Amino acid sequence: MGGIAFMVEDKMCVGVVKDNLMARIDPEIYEQSLQNPGCREMDFTGRPMKGFVFVEPKATDMDDDLTYWIGLALEYNPKTKSSKTRK
Repeated sequence: MGGIAFMVEDKMCVGVVKDNLMARIDPEIYEQSLQNPGCREMDFTGRPMKGFVFVEPKATDMDDDLTYWIGLALEYNPKTKSSKTRK
């Protein structure tokens, strides 16, 4: 991935890739979230992953903004499935 990821209940929740926050959010609010300033599709694999977004530093520089994005990720986390462990 080229960054650092924070796991909650054995599931990727948020992370940092270069200077961007990566957040795993509910796919049902994905399109709406992309309308927020500084938010864009997470596309480091070459194609967007629905439910994962990058948030630019300017959109997380205030505590309330960072809390908002982390809150969305933590809210969605219980609904996600754990990643399969590779052998």
